[in-house]
Amino acid sequence: MSIQDTSRTPLADLVSHSFTERHVGPSADEQQAMLKDLKAESLDGLMMQVVPASIRLKEDLPLPVGLSEADALAELKAIAQQNQVLKCYIGQGYYPTRMPGVIQRNVLENPAWYTAYTPYQPEISQGRLESLLNFQQMVMDLTGMPLANASLLDEATAAAEAMALCKRGNARNKSEIFFVADTVHPQTLDVLRTRAHYFGWELVVAPAEKISHYQPFGALFQYPDTEGNVTDLESLINTAKAQGATVAVATDLLALLLLRSPGSMGADIVFGSSQRFGVPMGYGGPHAAFFAAKDDLKRQVPGRIIGVSKDRHGDTALRMAMQTREQHIRREKATSNICTAQALLANLAAFYAVYHGPQGLRTMAERVHRLTSILARGLKLGGVTTNATFFDTLTFTADATLHERAERAGCNLRRYPDGRAGVSFDETTTKDDVMQLLDLILGEGHGLSVNTLDNEVMANSDSGIPSALRRTDAVLTHPVFNSYHSETDMLRYIRRLENRDYSLVHGMIPLGSCTMKLNATAEMIPVSWPEFANMHPFVPVEQAKGYQIMLQQLEEQLIAVTGYDAFSLQPNSGAQGEYAGLLAIRRYQAAKGEAHRDICLIPASAHGTNPATAAMMGLKVVIVECDDNGNVDLDDLRAKAAAAGDKLSTCMITYPSTHGVFEEGVSELCKIIHEHGGQVYLDGANMNAQVGLTHPGLIGSDVSHLNLHKTFAIPHGGGGPGMGPIGVRSHLAPYLPGHSEKGNGAGAVSAAPFGSASILPITWMYNRMLGKDGLKHSTEVAILNANYIADALADDYEILYRGTKGRVAHECILDIRPLKAASGISEEDIAKRLMDYGFHAPTMSFPVPGTLMVEPTESESQEELDRFIEAMKGIRQEIARVQSGEWPADNNPLVNAPHTQFDLVKEWNYPYDRETAVFPSSATRAAKFWPAVSRVDNVFGDRNFVCSCPSIDEYR
Repeated sequence: MSIQDTSRTPLADLVSHSFTERHVGPSADEQQAMLKDLKAESLDGLMMQVVPASIRLKEDLPLPVGLSEADALAELKAIAQQNQVLKCYIGQGYYPTRMPGVIQRNVLENPAWYTAYTPYQPEISQGRLESLLNFQQMVMDLTGMPLANASLLDEATAAAEAMALCKRGNARNKSEIFFVADTVHPQTLDVLRTRAHYFGWELVVAPAEKISHYQPFGALFQYPDTEGNVTDLESLINTAKAQGATVAVATDLLALLLLRSPGSMGADIVFGSSQRFGVPMGYGGPHAAFFAAKDDLKRQVPGRIIGVSKDRHGDTALRMAMQTREQHIRREKATSNICTAQALLANLAAFYAVYHGPQGLRTMAERVHRLTSILARGLKLGGVTTNATFFDTLTFTADATLHERAERAGCNLRRYPDGRAGVSFDETTTKDDVMQLLDLILGEGHGLSVNTLDNEVMANSDSGIPSALRRTDAVLTHPVFNSYHSETDMLRYIRRLENRDYSLVHGMIPLGSCTMKLNATAEMIPVSWPEFANMHPFVPVEQAKGYQIMLQQLEEQLIAVTGYDAFSLQPNSGAQGEYAGLLAIRRYQAAKGEAHRDICLIPASAHGTNPATAAMMGLKVVIVECDDNGNVDLDDLRAKAAAAGDKLSTCMITYPSTHGVFEEGVSELCKIIHEHGGQVYLDGANMNAQVGLTHPGLIGSDVSHLNLHKTFAIPHGGGGPGMGPIGVRSHLAPYLPGHSEKGNGAGAVSAAPFGSASILPITWMYNRMLGKDGLKHSTEVAILNANYIADALADDYEILYRGTKGRVAHECILDIRPLKAASGISEEDIAKRLMDYGFHAPTMSFPVPGTLMVEPTESESQEELDRFIEAMKGIRQEIARVQSGEWPADNNPLVNAPHTQFDLVKEWNYPYDRETAVFPSSATRAAKFWPAVSRVDNVFGDRNFVCSCPSIDEYR
């Protein structure tokens, strides 16, 4: 290759690669070659064949041009530095932490961990499955419960899930009352009020001892409570159960190192936040909630549960257990609309517990409690009365100037609505901090010494924990929590698990509807900045000026991209975004005197979360049929809208459709719904095919959520975090979620006002670096890549749906049913065989059973697309060998896939050779990813359900 002479090139033209060129996989030459294969003259010409002219944007997005990585980081850093991070004692479920460096560098900041997908393909997910199993074991041990899931979104939404589980799991109790102790965190009460209202339940909030005055179906207590009190719940739980109630307890993991477990007191459900196990506060998230329950509730517990199973050789293998409970399968019969966990954050918390071990965690808890006891004794000697029982939190009456003095001294205390103050300690608290607080609260000259107070506390055995509530049983006894306490051992354990997982660092993850694109390093860097990471969500707003600027700019970016008028950044998953969108519609209609509108029309092709969310909002789901081309049947829609009449509330659609096509009649659909007084909810899951070409506002919808973990580059994290901001037209803006910390708790859907705020800089960076042109170009190339794959595979696989001009949108569906009928090879066999070729499978059997849905995204190069095409063609040739009888239907590389290294050393009783099994392509011979286990037995795992770490005997 010759070197270009640029010595006489003007300075303005001496520009290195833009971020768009880094983000988009195919080079300009590759794009032209792909267009030639598609017989399209240009990208714009191809877009005219894909996107209906009636909804094409005629102007550029109202956004600035993109910045380089360095310039965007500098601009965001200047904004971040306007945050004022003070010493934090606010508590209320959020605590300063110290993430061990070995975990921060090798998990949080490691793309091998944060770019992985949800472990639906367990053979190439054994590492994160083991870590999530550790999380479950940690939660089970500390809560004293026999079952735990692999995380939920946050503590408040976990409380809402607990309330719903109390009702589902207690069918004999016909009460419509749910009792909540008035000492539960206020942000939890916000979300409970929202959720209970649309379930039609009465939420009674009263002192815990008043439980005997009611006959509820369920009850919720907090332990320790929001004021810091540590109360023996056993008698309250017994009283509630005597009335036929199911009992949930919100609790704190670090406190449970010292406190008697809720399970030993008789709790049915135990939940809370694992944030203080090494995860930064991040202005509210993301944080992994934990959720534990009695064994007889296991088939109704929300979220994902990791189970122990066997592979086809009988060796231990992990998998997501009982997946038939999941919302995308059960639709309107789902027990929850949850489809995202907080896997990455659960892994961080699990590794934190593994690294510190039971003794390290107990020492940490004892230290936190000792410092709290010292402060309590000092305040008592100074004439200030606090709560008598406590773990880490003291509440007391404060003078009017205390908070102002504290802020001037560089620290934030909690402000209670009745004027009291609160102080919560954590692993970062020091003796100097205690001394500063004594000076602030008592005034200088009090004459107290921390060392003297400490001696008095030890001499008098002062403790805020009643002796009857002291924990006496051993916890975290499993070897995994007692083996990796040096950094060397921890590093190697993390790496060992990492090597058992497939992620974007290995190759393309062509999952339809999931948009597994590049999560650029420059986008990820700000997540670790202390200005963003170390801020409590309830600090005075003037201390979070940088966050407020960034959040406002992000809302403006999303408004520009969608054509809506307002956004809420509160929903911390796509499912929560759906819920918030329907909530805005229902609140708006109620305000107009139309609360009777309770029918929701949903196409048969819709995401499973749509009907699940509609059912949670008290809406009756009516399914609208699709025509032979996969489009919404407008005649059926008209008939069902007319039949609903003035009871029509909403129509939920996905655009482009879940079938991967830009439907021509989408604007007509919106018109029909509006003519009948309804609102149109446009699911933003497929927004990656819209940005810069069209948008929901132009299409005619009223509300959409955006999956920032899809279109807008927040990574999937092995199954979470996600973010689902909701955009609305102006008439719905007053009905977006509120929050008590912002002065209005009406309609809150998440624990923090801005959901998982600390990952929102990722999307800010994505939008700022791509700019108006880069965003549009990314969409164009995503569509180009999908059509390239569709056409390249059309001779080997039937492409199930295409648009009117023969094109697909950003994804395509391969119909495997004819091949299965002819050969017996299923879509699952192809999915598993792709692992041998070095790929994660496309989306399997959604939205049409017996199919594979492929979405390459804009970030994959032509070389990587060709590697995938080669693999799929190779698999088609293998199927032909089964069809011809060359390979038996029950013994061939597809039904035996995936093949592991261990298969090579076992007795080889196959009609194909080892090379065909494990090196089926030139690419695999150059670089091989080895599945960790053979095909996992799903049926065995469900029939022999185990969600705890393998026994010690297996380690021997």
